[in-house]
Amino acid sequence: MTGWYAERMPDRPARAVTAVTLLALLLVAAVPVALLAAVVMMLLGHVVGGLALFGGSILATATAVTVAGMSGMRHLRKLLSRGSFGVAQLDGSQDVGLAEPQGSEYANVVRLDRSEYTEVR
Repeated sequence: MTGWYAERMPDRPARAVTAVTLLALLLVAAVPVALLAAVVMMLLGHVVGGLALFGGSILATATAVTVAGMSGMRHLRKLLSRGSFGVAQLDGSQDVGLAEPQGSEYANVVRLDRSEYTEVR
């Protein structure tokens, strides 16, 4: 039972990717608030401060989204290379499907043998 719980708990890189993704989502949600605050600042006469606030929020959000995307893709590649998902790249010699059942519930099915269909790449 303890092995099951150990497998369900994410490892340290997965937690880091989750944390960076949550930070990016939080910053994306904060952009409209920063825009509103910048507009209020500009109406009160602080034009440069309002532009700096809005520009800074956009820059921070873009950076967080970029870091989250890059770290997530790197983590996904690492998981796929370890083979923990059971995903394998197929070459031309491997069969891509399981054998179809002989009995079919459809009446108008045309059965083809291997020589009658072509592979499209």
